[in-house]
Amino acid sequence: MTSKLQELAGRLEGELYYDQKMRILYATDASAYREMPLAVALPKTPGDIRLLIQFAHREKTSLIPRTAGTSLAGQVVGSGIVVDVSKYCNRILELNSDEHWVRVEPGVIRDELNMFLKPHGLFFGPETSTANRAMIGGMVGNNSCGSNSVVYRSTREHVLEVKAILSDGSDAVFRAMDLETFHEKCEGDSLEAEIYRTTRRLLSNTDNQEEIRRQFPKASVERRNTGYAVDILAEMAPFQAGGPDFDFCKLIAGSEGTLAFITEIKLNTVPLPPSESGLLCVHFNSVDEALRANIIAMQFAPSASELIDHYILECTKDNIEQRKNRFFVQGDPGAILVVEFLRNSRPEIQDKAKQLEEALRAEGLGYHFPLLFGDDSKKIWTLRKAGLGLLSNLPGDAKAVPVIEDTAVDVLDLPAYIREFNQILEKHGLYSVHYAHAGSGEIHLRPIINLKTEEGNRLFRVIAEEIAILVKKYDGSLSGEHGDGRLRGEFIPYMIGEKNYRLLKEVKTVWDPGNIFNPHKIVDTPSMNEMLRYAPGQKTPVFNTVFRYHDQDVLQHAEQCNGSGDCRKTALSGGTMCPSFMATRNEKDTTRARANILREFLTRSDKVNRFDHQEIYEVMDLCLSCKGCKSECPSNVDVAKLKAEFLQQYYDANGVPFRSRLIANFTRSAKLGAIAPGLYNFFVANPLTGNLIKRLSGFATARSMPLLHHTTLKQWYKKHQRKMAGGGTASADQKQPARTVYLFCDEFTNFNDTGIGIKAVELLEKLGYQVIIPDHLESGRTWLSKGLLRAAKKIVNENLRLLAPLVNANTPLIGIEPSAILTFRDEYIDLAEDGLFEKAKEMARHVFLIDEFLAAEMEKGNIPKDVFRSADKSILLHGHCQQKALSSLTHTVKMLSYPEGFKVKTIPSGCCGMAGSFGYEKEHFELSQKVGELVLFPAVRAAGPEVVIAAPGTSCRHQVKDGTGRHARHPLEILHEALK
Repeated sequence: MTSKLQELAGRLEGELYYDQKMRILYATDASAYREMPLAVALPKTPGDIRLLIQFAHREKTSLIPRTAGTSLAGQVVGSGIVVDVSKYCNRILELNSDEHWVRVEPGVIRDELNMFLKPHGLFFGPETSTANRAMIGGMVGNNSCGSNSVVYRSTREHVLEVKAILSDGSDAVFRAMDLETFHEKCEGDSLEAEIYRTTRRLLSNTDNQEEIRRQFPKASVERRNTGYAVDILAEMAPFQAGGPDFDFCKLIAGSEGTLAFITEIKLNTVPLPPSESGLLCVHFNSVDEALRANIIAMQFAPSASELIDHYILECTKDNIEQRKNRFFVQGDPGAILVVEFLRNSRPEIQDKAKQLEEALRAEGLGYHFPLLFGDDSKKIWTLRKAGLGLLSNLPGDAKAVPVIEDTAVDVLDLPAYIREFNQILEKHGLYSVHYAHAGSGEIHLRPIINLKTEEGNRLFRVIAEEIAILVKKYDGSLSGEHGDGRLRGEFIPYMIGEKNYRLLKEVKTVWDPGNIFNPHKIVDTPSMNEMLRYAPGQKTPVFNTVFRYHDQDVLQHAEQCNGSGDCRKTALSGGTMCPSFMATRNEKDTTRARANILREFLTRSDKVNRFDHQEIYEVMDLCLSCKGCKSECPSNVDVAKLKAEFLQQYYDANGVPFRSRLIANFTRSAKLGAIAPGLYNFFVANPLTGNLIKRLSGFATARSMPLLHHTTLKQWYKKHQRKMAGGGTASADQKQPARTVYLFCDEFTNFNDTGIGIKAVELLEKLGYQVIIPDHLESGRTWLSKGLLRAAKKIVNENLRLLAPLVNANTPLIGIEPSAILTFRDEYIDLAEDGLFEKAKEMARHVFLIDEFLAAEMEKGNIPKDVFRSADKSILLHGHCQQKALSSLTHTVKMLSYPEGFKVKTIPSGCCGMAGSFGYEKEHFELSQKVGELVLFPAVRAAGPEVVIAAPGTSCRHQVKDGTGRHARHPLEILHEALK
């Protein structure tokens, strides 16, 4: 087969991969399933897709269409060729703003489509919680909807036309048609004609019509995706007198890529919603109370009514990114119902919210009714959307599993249904997380199950069976928005009856006689508890790791990634995670891929050292260790930590590369260079010797190298101390004794950015603080970045011994370089030896980036505004990625905005692309520049010469200089310059 795949790859305009690494990365999606594909194709053209169809027929294999891979029912997992259209088939082809439609390829991201439509006053209504990476093709395949479906319904209602390639390689266009056209379509000997004829025969049968109406979910359940949508076709002309025009688009939506391969989609768009949005966040003591209140809420025409239960709220307490979004929560509610009103003015919303509050209070429902607007509303939706990933954060192997989380019933039936649902779980000793679409009769329900055990595997199936019976009792849909896939397909015969199920099989057969399109989904699915990520009873070895993983081990930390794909968002969506994917758009370069490859080999490797795999190295290679995933991943999967751990273990088996040792030993090299800094700088900066040094060291010749200052900060500080001792205090104008602060002299400020360090000391002293640089070692950042954790651990623990006795609430430790000082909050805790662990945690509470310290002191009134000159100054700020992950840019903005007339605008950039040594390395230089070009470089180039560019990170400033020619300044320099 390898030679045949090789021949196929040579014929495609796109790409075909059949190596083990890529097959592993596409063996899973966001579901509980895992199956190794034969290959992975990234087609560029419809011609590529035809070649793949021919190959599938010839070799008796299959094609599995895939976009972002965020499906929860195993739709894009299979043994054939996974066809990923996300990289190349992602163009917006045509917009008709007068007729309100847009034509797109299937790889267009939903949120990015709406960014394109917004200037035209239009948008595509259906959404999902994954809308910043979910693609239109996947939304059509699953018939997706979301929190606003009470207004915009599902994707199906907005699909106007579908261009597709049928299973015989022929083209077809599907749209609504009148009766004459429908009957014309039934003529001829093409596969398309046979599809129309068979559909006419099946749905003209009155017995079939009666059986469909009797067995399918009742029509009042808006979210009904059980099986193929023949119930909707049966209500169209010619099968229903006076019915709407026949339209196969309604069937294709929700067919999960099992009938045809979509190449283009024409979508209905709608006018932008009213400009004002308000969220009434009603607090309840229980989920049952919230669901009863939901029935009342729906009488007030909200645009959404979303449930968040106490399990979700508990998870958000420990999530760095989501903690700040809990500002509106009062007490410990059993559930919160978020009721959204869209109107043209706030008074209209306030009036409607007041009416709803009065109605709920009259029924004794709810105890707290905050109404929120603007940015506060965005924070709440972010909190709700984060629910899926946060559920993976539970320590240990038991997780909230997506097994029966997509059931939908009539809204009026919802309270009773959920009560019975919870009784079933209690019978099995389980409990469930409840969240999402109360307004649509669909609550996402996830029981906590350990699928690594035989009992967990059994419960996975038993719960699915018993809930299917319950859903049928209420004439609901087993799938409301996430599709049947291989998870629910097995239960469709029970849900709609055997006769209707046979009809679905006939539909599949006529569309796809060779069964090449995504087989074993919806119909003929295997047992739902087979092919899971975790084999029941699987044993996991004990790993001797350097980092501490607290309530987990290294494998469990990787397993926190549930595949939700938040790391696939692009630069247009903002945020830091994941810079390499933003630049390459390759699945291989996602945070998810790195967690997947590590999980795979740590689980299944036959080596003694399970880290010793080149495949892991290749997937980890482009991780910039930006730490974006530590805060932005809903599951807090810290891939920078996993990469460092992997590298140490990999080096144990394969040795440490010369360049890694060279970079890790930066402090020693710089110390030698500082003996004669002028000579060092000459050799490094001179094109002849500099390029030779770069080549020998493995650095890019196009990259400039950082130069040494003519002195070190520690040398300057010693002279400064002597001067102060002889000439009095630098803050003699202060009447009160100066507060003492300890300044961490990191290795980059000490050797390269000495001038910034000097200004930091001068600034602090001018503001009335006594600055002490205590004895300590380097930060260890260079060792950490190259994965030399054992060496870093020695530095960490020595620094803890030296500094922990000094640092407390009264005498904090502050630092200038984010990547160095923030290690005390992060890696130091994970590397502290047992005897220093508690001290490390306590000390971390009193360690601050200097921006944080000064902003806090300004807020307390300890720094008067009048020490700074007022000036009309515009500052454009790029934040350090680790600062954004572990702290916040807010402090820097507050600090820089403090002098009168200073206006600060942040660049919506993620990582700058330099990432310490990453951007210097010859094989990473090009990607480093691509990352910079996403947002940072264009923003800097667009700024006028009067605008000051600010960046706290030493690497960031270097990247800006090399990429744009502009000189970026540390915020402290700007503040120092503003002193009177």
